Amino acid sequence: MRKLLLIPAVFSLIFTGCGSAPPVSVGNRPVSVNDRPVKGVQPQPLKPIPEMSWTTFDGTVQKIKDFRGKILILDFWATYCKPCIEEIPHLMELQKRYPGRIEIVGLHVGGEEDRPKVPEFVRRLNITYQLATPEDALTAYVFGDDTQIPQTAIFDSSGRTVKKIVGFDDKIRQELDTAIAGLMANQ
Repeated sequence: MRKLLLIPAVFSLIFTGCGSAPPVSVGNRPVSVNDRPVKGVQPQPLKPIPEMSWTTFDGTVQKIKDFRGKILILDFWATYCKPCIEEIPHLMELQKRYPGRIEIVGLHVGGEEDRPKVPEFVRRLNITYQLATPEDALTAYVFGDDTQIPQTAIFDSSGRTVKKIVGFDDKIRQELDTAIAGLMANQ
């Protein structure tokens, strides 16, 4: 008799499925496995992207929306970052190549202990583009779960994020050039 009752139970399991459901995102939390966030999931912005801002070293607050009509490159850097130092001449060259059509802002994320080194760093490298300190919401949006620098965010002329790049080497230089050339062709 027990065997007869067991047979319908087995068929019931077969037809209803024993597999587990995929993870589900609840609210604005990223999908997770064992409560560890899945890498590469971009967090929701803390505020509207066009409103994200930075403060220039002379105290002026600027927002992404202030640069509509131009391609905007936000580069997150620090004085102690070797790839950041290697990237700076290339960013200056891009600004020369596309005068009036591209705006580059170097956003210092080296912390308070690195800040006093910035003036000498700027003189030594002869940095010609604007430098500033980003607000936390902008840094969180661009960095996501990756804290490496340099990080570069590219925005099209309407203020939409089109590419985020981490690091700098010859391959990334080409990737950056290709992204900018594509935006210039569509502008």
